[in-house]
Amino acid sequence: MLASLARRCVRYRWPVTAAWIAAVVALTALSGALAGPTSDDFALPGSESRRAADLLAGAGFEARSGTSAQVVLQADGGVGAPAVRAAVDDLAAAVEDGLPGVEVTSPFEPGGQHQVAPGGDVAYLQVDLPQRDPADVAEAAATLDRLRADLDVPGLRVEIGLPVEEEAESGPPAEVIGVAAAAVVLLVAFGSFVAMLLPLVVGVLGAACGVAAIGLAAHVLDVPSFAGAAAGMVAIGVGIDYSLLVVTRFREARRSGLTVPDAVALAQHTAGRSVLFAGTTVVIASLGLVLMGMELITGVALGIAASVLVTMLGAVSLLPALLAIVGGRIDRTARSRRRSTDGSGAAAGRWARTVQRRPVAWATASLAALVLLALPVLDLRLGFSDAGTLPEGSTARQAYDLVAEGFGPGANGPLVVAVDAAGGGAAAPAGELAAAVAADPGVASVAPPVLSGDGGTAVLQVVPASAPRDEATAELVHRLREDVVPGVVGGTGVEVAVGGTQPAAIDFADYTAQRLPLFLAVVLGLSFLLLTVVFRGLLVALKAVVVNLLSIGAAFGALVAVFQWGWAGDLLGVEGVAPVEAWVPMMLIAIVFGLSMDYEVFLLSRIREEYDASGDNASAVATGLARTARVITAAAAIMVCVFGSFVLGSARELQLFGFGLAVAVLVDATLVRLVLVPATMELLGRANWWLPRRLERALPHLTVEGAAPRPSPREEQPAVVGAC
Repeated sequence: MLASLARRCVRYRWPVTAAWIAAVVALTALSGALAGPTSDDFALPGSESRRAADLLAGAGFEARSGTSAQVVLQADGGVGAPAVRAAVDDLAAAVEDGLPGVEVTSPFEPGGQHQVAPGGDVAYLQVDLPQRDPADVAEAAATLDRLRADLDVPGLRVEIGLPVEEEAESGPPAEVIGVAAAAVVLLVAFGSFVAMLLPLVVGVLGAACGVAAIGLAAHVLDVPSFAGAAAGMVAIGVGIDYSLLVVTRFREARRSGLTVPDAVALAQHTAGRSVLFAGTTVVIASLGLVLMGMELITGVALGIAASVLVTMLGAVSLLPALLAIVGGRIDRTARSRRRSTDGSGAAAGRWARTVQRRPVAWATASLAALVLLALPVLDLRLGFSDAGTLPEGSTARQAYDLVAEGFGPGANGPLVVAVDAAGGGAAAPAGELAAAVAADPGVASVAPPVLSGDGGTAVLQVVPASAPRDEATAELVHRLREDVVPGVVGGTGVEVAVGGTQPAAIDFADYTAQRLPLFLAVVLGLSFLLLTVVFRGLLVALKAVVVNLLSIGAAFGALVAVFQWGWAGDLLGVEGVAPVEAWVPMMLIAIVFGLSMDYEVFLLSRIREEYDASGDNASAVATGLARTARVITAAAAIMVCVFGSFVLGSARELQLFGFGLAVAVLVDATLVRLVLVPATMELLGRANWWLPRRLERALPHLTVEGAAPRPSPREEQPAVVGAC
C-alpha cells in the first residue's frame, strides 16, 4: 500500500507538494484569524476546589471564584504616608474603572487591614478577576501594568503579582535554536545539504500544520496556552526523525542501483512502514490520555496527537514527492561522495562485539547507571509551580518576593474556604470554622468571614504558613478537609469546601498520581503485546518493556533532581525549585513509549532479519546494531537538540517537558540501545525468540518492514526529475 502511494506521489510530485504548501498556508492563516481561546483552568469537575468555586459564584462572589492578582506596594517611609495613601486610593479606583467586573480590596478600607505588613512598608491591593481565560488575564495584566506606570510618587515601588508571562525572551526562540542544531546534526550525518534540508522541511511544515489545527480546535476543546508549543516541539522532533529514516533508506536504495521511483517505493515500503507503526503508536498512546478524564491533559494530548498525525502523513506523502523532485541530486556533493558507504557501520559492529564478549559486566554496569539515574523518582512530587519560579527580573516574581518578605510565603497563595448554610445562617458556623482553622499550626492568618447578601454563604481567606508550592501547603489542605472542617460542621448540614488556585492544583496532582500507575501499566502492556506480535518472541518483548520502564524512570529521576531538588538549575537556566508539573508524567510516558517503540522496531527488525537468515543470534545482534547505530544515533541527537532547546525558554512547564523528553531519548539511544540491548540479547541467545507453539498459532502475523516491492516499469522512469 505504501509503495503504491509513494509511486503516485512520485508521479504527481508537484501537485502533492503544492497541496501541502497550500494546506499549511491556509491552516496557518485561518488559525491566525480564527483561533479559539485557550484555557489554563486545571480545576477538575467534581473536585472540592471546583465545588468551592461553584458555591462562591452562586452566592455572588464571582470574582473570588476566578483569578486573583496582587498589586504590591513598597514605600521606604511606610505605606501609610499621606501621599502614598492618596496614590493607592486613586490606583484602586482606576483599577475598578479599567477592569469591569473585578473586586478590589484596598489595604486602607474595612476588611483590608491584614493587607498591610507588620513593618508597615509593604502592602497590597487584592484584585479578584472573575475570568480565567489566559487572554483575558494577560489583558488585565497589561492594564494593571499601564496603571502602575502612571503612578509617580517618590519612594513608592509598585509590582504586579499576576501569573502571566510579562516579558519577552531575549535572543531567538527555542524552536529556532533546536531546528538549527538539528540541521547541523543532519548535515554531519548525511554529508549533503539537500539530504539535510528534506527532513527539516517535512518536520517544520508538519509542525506548523498541526499547531494551526490546534488553534482552530480550541473552539470546541479546552486547550491550554502551552499546548501549541508542546505539540510543535514533539512534531518537529518526530517529523525530522521519521524523515531521517526514510531519506536514509532512499539513499541506500539509490546506491544499490535502483531508479528514483523504485528507491522511493522501497524506502516507503520499509522505513515508511516503521514510520506509520511508530507514529500510530504515539497517536494511540496520546489519545489514551483522553480516557483519564482531565481537561488540561486532554487538550495537550489531542494537540500532540494531531501534530504527530499530520507530521506522519507528511512523511509518507509529502516526503516521497520531495524525494522525486530532488531525485539523484540528493548526493551530488563532493562531501557526500567521500562519505558514501555501504552502511555496514564497522565501528558499531566492533562496539557490539566488545559488549558481547563481556555481556554480564556491560549489562550490570548499564543497569546500575539506569537505576542510579532513576533513584530520585522515589521523591517525585506532582503539583504546579508558582510565580516564585519566574525569572527574577519579572514584575510578577518581584511582587512574589515582596509579599513573601512582608507577609510570609503563604500570602502568595491564600486558600479560599466557602461556607454554605440554608436559611441565611452562615455567620455562626463561619466564625467557628475561622477559629478552628486559625488554630492549625500550618495557618499564618485567617481573614474575618465575608457574608453574601442573603447571609447564606460566607467566604474565608486563609493564609498558609508555607509557600504555595511547598509540600507543607498540600498537607495543610488535606488536613483542613479531612480533620478540621468535619470537626466543626460535621453533621450540621452546613456545606464547606476548601478551594482556591493552590487547592485546585493539589486536586489535579492527586488525581494524576492516583491514575499514573494504571496508565503506565496499560502503556507497557500494549508495548509488550505489540512487540510480541511483531517479533514473535516473549523474552525480547519483555526485555523491551523493562528497558522502556528504565528509560522512563531515568527521565523522571532527572526531572526530580533538576526541577524539584534544584541540581544544576543555574547551569540550565531553571529558576527556583517546585514540584514536577502534574500533567507532564503522563505525557512523557505516552511520547517516550512511542519514540522508544520507534527505535526498538528499527533495531530489532534488522536483528530479526539477520537471525532469520543465519540462525546465529550473536551475529544477528552485531550486524543489526552495526546497520542501525548510525541512524539511531543521528535521530536521537536531533531529538535531543530539539527537545533540549526548550530548556532555554522561560516557560517552566515547557522547560520541564523538553528536558524530560531529551533525557529519555538520550538514555534510550545510548545506555539502552548501545549497551543494555546487545548485552541482554547476547545473554538470552536463542531464547530471545522463544514463543510457545499455541501462542505462535494464535497470534496474528504483523510485519513492520516487508519485502522489497517490484521495480516499476521502465516507461515510468523518464518522468522523474533528477533521475540518473
